[in-house]
Amino acid sequence: MSLESDINSLVKSVDLELYDATVVSENDETIYRISVISKEIVDGKRSGISLDACVNLTHLISPLLDVTPPVSGDYRLEVGSPGIERKLSSLKHFLLSIGENISLLLTNKEKYKGKLVKVKDSKIFLNVGDEKVEIDFYEILKAKTYFEW
Repeated sequence: MSLESDINSLVKSVDLELYDATVVSENDETIYRISVISKEIVDGKRSGISLDACVNLTHLISPLLDVTPPVSGDYRLEVGSPGIERKLSSLKHFLLSIGENISLLLTNKEKYKGKLVKVKDSKIFLNVGDEKVEIDFYEILKAKTYFEW
């Protein structure tokens, strides 16, 4: 099994969903960042994640990384939520964001803002006002969720 699948198993064991696992460099520090989201959906929206849940998951994942480090050299483990407004860069990210508002920039420079209603194969389905829009994932240049305050 790969490190990410082992981490995914641990995340699922605490009833959360793995959103992303990435290595980033910030301020001359290497960070192994694990982003998780709640499986629970209330009133069509995903519930938040508590700090206690992130701390608990950190304690579960840390021993695994002692045996199978994600990078060579020093790094810091960071477990948290990807945030209410987050980048969407994979079909999995879109699947995990169904029901949320998203904004898209396509390769042809068209822009869309609407509610993500469905993902099927490589097609993304949005409600933009009264219009239903179907977009191929591979035509998307940039995508992110957004929150209307």
